[in-house]
Amino acid sequence: MIASSEDTLKAQSKIEDQVLMMDRLESRSDSELLELSLTGEEAAFLVLYERLKPSIFRYAFHVTNSKTAAEEVTQEVFVFLLREGTRYKQARGDVAAFAFGIARNFVRRLQKRERVYQELPSDEVLEKVSDRQNERDGLAAQLIRKQGIERIRTAIASLPDRYRQVIVLCDLCELSYAEAACRLECAVGTVRSRLNRARALLVEKLKQSKKPQTELPAAGPEECLI
Repeated sequence: MIASSEDTLKAQSKIEDQVLMMDRLESRSDSELLELSLTGEEAAFLVLYERLKPSIFRYAFHVTNSKTAAEEVTQEVFVFLLREGTRYKQARGDVAAFAFGIARNFVRRLQKRERVYQELPSDEVLEKVSDRQNERDGLAAQLIRKQGIERIRTAIASLPDRYRQVIVLCDLCELSYAEAACRLECAVGTVRSRLNRARALLVEKLKQSKKPQTELPAAGPEECLI
């Protein structure tokens, strides 16, 4: 009984020490947590994981429209951080942006491997969308809000990558234009322009998907777009 009581006290003490350590680590920055993780500090890695996982998973899920793919991407991101985290340079941005870049690369690999994305509408459709995008910008949010979540996810997954990225980051992950621009490594003005066109294109796809026996339109390669 005495030995059992001592073991219990030791276990409780260990748990209390771990809780105190986790509390102390919560105040550390992401870059500090990453640095500690690379030295083998498991608690630091767990804190970093819990801090970054939600946004990475949400981004991957909205872009791929697949929970399985999102889980795979999220896992790969943190494996990469442990193996190649020394590549992170604080001067280039925060750890969250670095992790996003990794996630984006893994999503692109999935795209090439599984070919899960549908092609684009024809150039003629895109030109019409571009001409009317200012008029429809205000209507886009109203229409999108009325759609079923599955239809929205399917439509977003069928968007060109450059448009899918901005609508996921700004409208679904609720990042600011500046944050999205940082993660996409482009100008804030570019984010605004792409987001306007992405919303207009999404409206077109949602309207077309309402038509009976009609699939989302497909056409030329993404690289042909401006």
